[in-house]
Amino acid sequence: MQPTVKLLKTDSEIMSAFSTMKQLRPHLTKDGFLAKMRRLQKSYHYNLVAVIENDEVRAAAGYRITESLAWGNYFYVDDLITDDKSRRKGYAKILWEWLINQAKENDCEQFHLDSGVHRHDAHRFYLKGGLDITCHHFQMSL
Repeated sequence: MQPTVKLLKTDSEIMSAFSTMKQLRPHLTKDGFLAKMRRLQKSYHYNLVAVIENDEVRAAAGYRITESLAWGNYFYVDDLITDDKSRRKGYAKILWEWLINQAKENDCEQFHLDSGVHRHDAHRFYLKGGLDITCHHFQMSL
């Protein structure tokens, strides 16, 4: 069966991505995952999408389309992860191309994501995928 990209909408579809998303966001809990996803969808128009092959999530991404004074209408990828067991098999590329196409189809002027400074493999993938490093992101825990 060929891998397909699917927007996850039902509770069971969303939950099918939990173990993959937890690899990127280890603080997530199974009990709170669905409620958090529904809040993000309602408040921020968050979308969860996955590459599925043989009924298994191979890669997943969370994104939103929004607008700002600095960037105009833009596509923001909050989360992007390939399942540990599925790395180096082309799933990230399939998902990446789908995300870029969605940004174009939704008339986004820019495509953005932030990535942890320690994720060197991801950075190589993003640079190869056409992204530039354009700013520093600063934060503080409160």
